Amino acid sequence: MHIRSAVASDAALLHRLAAATFPLACPPDALPESIEAFIAEHLSDAAFAAYLADPERELFIAEQDDTALGYAMLVHSAPSDPDVLAGIGAFPTSELSKLYVLPEGHGAGVAAALVERSVAAARERHAASVWLGVNQLNGRANRFYEKSGFERVGTKRFKVGVRFEDDFVRLRTL
Repeated sequence: MHIRSAVASDAALLHRLAAATFPLACPPDALPESIEAFIAEHLSDAAFAAYLADPERELFIAEQDDTALGYAMLVHSAPSDPDVLAGIGAFPTSELSKLYVLPEGHGAGVAAALVERSVAAARERHAASVWLGVNQLNGRANRFYEKSGFERVGTKRFKVGVRFEDDFVRLRTL
């Protein structure tokens, strides 16, 4: 497996990965139309093109045998959400905004490799911590992040379509 930095021409690939993986992280009772609306607004080709052009963001793609298995997005800017700020005690911080892996990559070390590449990138930018939000009902992801050194430091709300979801805020001090 290889982790590489995403480039501008990867926007469509990232959209396809996001469209396939974002629904897997949503609670079972999430409305399908809300998931579709979120993908259309935040995970489209155009959205990824903008993310890739933003100097405050880094995106990574995990590949095996030239097949993309997952991706991560790191945001190197201070959080504006007061609920997030309340839990973070180590600044500057970077947000692990997105980390998604296709089912065929689950349990194969893909997510762990993406986390470690993201943490390394945050260190390169002199971050003192990395934070993320993860749905409180996503037991698999919460266990993974805890095992990866992300402590639960608070809660926040995350809007998907017309409904707010409850997330844990997790922090890894570097």
